[in-house]
Amino acid sequence: MINRTKLIILTFAAALILPVAPSAYADPPPWAPAHGWRKKHDPYYVGYSGKKWNKDYGIISGECNWQAIGTVLGGVVGGAVGASVGKDGNKTVAIIIGSVLGAVIGNQVGKSIDDNDRGCIGHSLELAHDRQTVRWVNPDNGINYRVTPLSSFTKNGRKCRDYMLYMSGNDIDDSRQERACLMSDGVWKPI
Repeated sequence: MINRTKLIILTFAAALILPVAPSAYADPPPWAPAHGWRKKHDPYYVGYSGKKWNKDYGIISGECNWQAIGTVLGGVVGGAVGASVGKDGNKTVAIIIGSVLGAVIGNQVGKSIDDNDRGCIGHSLELAHDRQTVRWVNPDNGINYRVTPLSSFTKNGRKCRDYMLYMSGNDIDDSRQERACLMSDGVWKPI
């Protein structure tokens, strides 16, 4: 009985004396979606241009929030000034200049792309990683869009990206590889 009691006491004492392994917390990887820690401690998204964006409008998770982009753009005409909409940094959106895009991808297809779609394309070029597909549906015309940035390069000192643009629905089924360069803060132009 004494040996058993000694064994129990020694086991209990050893458990008290041995240190408990400390918990080690690691920062999430930079490509991980903003959940918990990152959303709380890193409340901005660094774009391809190096600009810090307060909102990603779903780009990081692969789904562009078409309606939120539209709210930010509001009544802005032309889209070229979309990056400067609003008085605070929370209302800016990267946008692709629309007039050139319509000419590049064809008349019928170009007419179906509205400012919200241009905002989703531009913000995808700004925040999505290479080979990350971003999707959305334009509820006004029923067209499904997918943008996939492919690679990055520099042309005439400007940051540029190759990307695939897929459009389907409403008698349109088109996919094209395009190129766009960053013209100014949040404004992309197809080349």
